[in-house]
Amino acid sequence: MKILGIESSCDETAAAVVEDGRRVLSNVIASSLEEHKLYGGVVPEIASRRHAESISGVVEEALENANCTMDDIDAIAVTYAPGLIGSLLVGVNFAKGLSVATGTPLVPVHHLRGHIASNYISTDIEPPFLCLVVSGGHSHIVAVKSYTDFEVMGKTRDDAAGEALDKAGRTMGLAYPGGVSIDKLSPQGDDTAYAFPRPRISGAEFDYSFSGLKTAVINIMHNANQKGEQINVADLAASFQRAVVDCLLSNFEAAAKKHNYKQLVIAGGVSANSRLRADAQAMCRKHGWSLHVPELKYCGDNAAMIAAQGYYEYCDGVAANPGINAYATMPLDNLTY
Repeated sequence: MKILGIESSCDETAAAVVEDGRRVLSNVIASSLEEHKLYGGVVPEIASRRHAESISGVVEEALENANCTMDDIDAIAVTYAPGLIGSLLVGVNFAKGLSVATGTPLVPVHHLRGHIASNYISTDIEPPFLCLVVSGGHSHIVAVKSYTDFEVMGKTRDDAAGEALDKAGRTMGLAYPGGVSIDKLSPQGDDTAYAFPRPRISGAEFDYSFSGLKTAVINIMHNANQKGEQINVADLAASFQRAVVDCLLSNFEAAAKKHNYKQLVIAGGVSANSRLRADAQAMCRKHGWSLHVPELKYCGDNAAMIAAQGYYEYCDGVAANPGINAYATMPLDNLTY
């Protein structure tokens, strides 16, 4: 069964064809990242316009690379939540039009479910497992009970880990995206040079909070500037990255222990972070757990992961109604169609 996936939740316009939820036949991405670098972050209006300009060509290229036509496609999977609403609407409306024009079933896919599914095309993992989903907009601990049955066990109460990394990198004067720059610079620094808190949420066993960590970086930079002191940016980057990763893994480890999970998975854009991967692997070795992470090319936003999850949703009977809309926010374990 071949699924055409379409992804446009942020600044990547992507299309892919995936067979049986596991085998990637094509994966095409047109990114407007370089344009957003001029502003130090994603500008929603620019992202939406670039999606509108790119989506037709990207889908056509994905079909061509997979040696397919729409006659070969069994269903169209499209990201419909969450994300930038203008960006989502471009993908959803294009997919709706293509579905109507070709008579191909349309399957709505939650973006975070797609990130989790990136592991299906990179590894041999099968549910049940415990997944840490970490991106610029989300930080979740998710019990994946089946391909379409999810339970959120913990999530951030404020900033996401990826957002904190990006904004900390910007405060340090590093190139956008800040999280990537921090990861590249950190090996050159001392990760014990600066003391950062490890925030805990009272009464919420596995929830996160990263706003205090972000504020701590800002305060360190401002205090140094006011006193005319020199900041060792590599040390600061390494110390901050260590604090973020420690917070992520401490709750992830606690949840796995409490609920007796032996298969652990990491997904989302921040799953590409080298410190997170290394420390997670060490944690799993200590406990005798297995760890699965996506190939680096599938960590960021892409349509192959949407097609992969779309396959399992379609097999479970999920189909969009004609009035399907896009949603800026939506919990991944309680979907609205």
